[in-house]
Amino acid sequence: MKISIGNDHAGVAYQKAIEKNLKATGHTVICHGTHTEDSVDYPDFIHPVAEDVSSKKADLGIIICGSGNGAAMTANKHQDIRAALCWTEELVALARQHNNANILSIPARFVSEAAAVAFVTTFLTTPFEGGRHQRRVEKIACQ
Repeated sequence: MKISIGNDHAGVAYQKAIEKNLKATGHTVICHGTHTEDSVDYPDFIHPVAEDVSSKKADLGIIICGSGNGAAMTANKHQDIRAALCWTEELVALARQHNNANILSIPARFVSEAAAVAFVTTFLTTPFEGGRHQRRVEKIACQ
């Protein structure tokens, strides 16, 4: 699977750990994140991830900032993006199962690095349930 990742200065260590794990498990990674902890503007690193996912250049996306809120808000401005801000593994699973989330937003200042890596594994391995959830997902986009 091809995964696009974007992060700001709060997510540098998380991005490195996630990318290492993804590559070790055979995934291809497109990285749009910053590699330093110098303050940056998160939209500059999140928009490219949303563009990768919406254009099908990547199968799924992972975005990381301090609270995860700004990253999710930015990604969700793009058509066909369903970015989910998650801070527990149960939320990650539900975001995939019920909402067919295609981008996972991780709040680096509120979860451990190990938890973030586990969230990504859950995100990539949990299927969308479809059924009654499909019609709801179809009503999300403003077209």
